[in-house]
Amino acid sequence: MELDKLQNKINRLKLEDLLSGKIGILGLGIENLALIDFLIAKKVDCEITVCDFRTKERLGERFKKFSRYKNIKWKLGVEFNLGLEEFDILMRSPGWSLKCPGIQGAVKAKKLKDLEIGKFVYSPMKLFFDLCPTRNIIGVTGTKGKGTTSSLIYEIIKASGRKVFLGGNIGVAPFEFISNLKKEDFVVLELSSFQLEDLHKSPRIAVFVNFSRDHLAPADPNNSNFHKTMRDYWEAKINIFIHQKRGDKIILSKKLEVKSKKLKLKNRIIFFDKSKLESGLVGEHNKENIAAAVETAKILRIKKDVVAKAVKRFKGLEHRIEFAGEKNGVKYYDDSFATTPDSAITALKSFDAPIVLLAGGSDKGSDFKSFAKSVKKKVKFVILFKGLGSDRIKKALLETKYEGKNIKTVSDMASAMKIAGQKSQAGDIVLLTPACASFGVFKNYKERGEQFKLKVESL
Repeated sequence: MELDKLQNKINRLKLEDLLSGKIGILGLGIENLALIDFLIAKKVDCEITVCDFRTKERLGERFKKFSRYKNIKWKLGVEFNLGLEEFDILMRSPGWSLKCPGIQGAVKAKKLKDLEIGKFVYSPMKLFFDLCPTRNIIGVTGTKGKGTTSSLIYEIIKASGRKVFLGGNIGVAPFEFISNLKKEDFVVLELSSFQLEDLHKSPRIAVFVNFSRDHLAPADPNNSNFHKTMRDYWEAKINIFIHQKRGDKIILSKKLEVKSKKLKLKNRIIFFDKSKLESGLVGEHNKENIAAAVETAKILRIKKDVVAKAVKRFKGLEHRIEFAGEKNGVKYYDDSFATTPDSAITALKSFDAPIVLLAGGSDKGSDFKSFAKSVKKKVKFVILFKGLGSDRIKKALLETKYEGKNIKTVSDMASAMKIAGQKSQAGDIVLLTPACASFGVFKNYKERGEQFKLKVESL
């Protein structure tokens, strides 16, 4: 008990040392919401200003929640990005670009140099790595598959009897559970490139499942961050291991072996390929995700039978090639999370039966040539949700000589499912794997997937 009190005292002193004065909260998303709750609970002596492009009406309950606190101020609407140099530290949401004019203007006004910039522009994830009482952090990244892999690692560690927490890009902010962490506990974090891009510490075990083209154009109105080049995207991703200490480990896809040689990582890397363990997950790509989780379990010396049972029990995540139901011999799969051509191609490769495809949406700056070729090989009919991404998919399909009569554009899920029912027959697969972001027709990928599953249920 005394040891716990001492640890809490150390953490409190460190927190107040890091966060004092005026704090600018850049974007009131999940991570910053949890951080403000944490600062209030710890009674940190600071002045908080929430900077968000949304008005108080659009913020709704989030504004109401904190409006009663005298030390929380607001910079909303048109002025959200102005005068950021007045703050002592900025807490950036992952969706808030490091290159935004507001941040760059503040850095220039303060005449900050590289090291000083890193102390001025922070994020809840950076702060978590500074304050986390355990070194047992396992970080998982990749263009796709990181959510499935991190969730499976979490389930395996839990099955071994150890106390473990799951958070990060998967939708749980680490500051929701940091106060419950002990030195011996484990933390599994799904980390996006936007959470990694300015990280100054790396997890003890870094898992990198794959890498392909993505996030090169803004697609989400609430997360407009993007990488200008593939090099920028890669450099953001490798922060997951670039700051590791001696004895830390990297679990890396065999497909990235050549690319990783330039980094001179020596004997820290453990490569993985495909697992042969029994699993209910669909697709060859999931064999790779399982293999990454198994290698993590080996480092933690978890018994093989515990790992095998956990893998067999694991059902996967929602909207990732999720079986949604069967009607009249037609099987329906929800892969709404597939917002890139590469991830949609992976889904198409997971099935041998004829496919009626639901795809398209808003444009993320993707190249659809390879996707169109895969569609031509595997898909009997294409239903596209209206959007700039769909226009480009249709153009790419027609260039491959895919028959235009087998392409239909719709404006809602009801229309899409009606056509899917007409065009499918027993033995077929109806697959929602969009290759695009959802915005325009749907609020997000979750709403798109939920609407699909509800329509399947009502068949």
